[in-house]
Amino acid sequence: MFMNKRVAIIGIIVEKNQNTDKLNELLHEYGEYIIGRMGLPYRERGISVISVAIDAPQDTISALAGKIGRLDGISSKTLYSNS
Repeated sequence: MFMNKRVAIIGIIVEKNQNTDKLNELLHEYGEYIIGRMGLPYRERGISVISVAIDAPQDTISALAGKIGRLDGISSKTLYSNS
């Protein structure tokens, strides 16, 4: 059951709010894999910092991360567990 799945953290920084609806749609679309999510508005800098914990097949994680990375004004990086 867990053999093909990996745990990962996707770190997201939102610098332009125009695509937050698209970001939330993507996170909702992959909701069955998301373990948890934490978002922090950093008002002093006008950005938001979001971390998403996910347990999914690696290709699913890569697909989500790639779609997030293509949103204008939003950057992301993914950190995978070793197992």
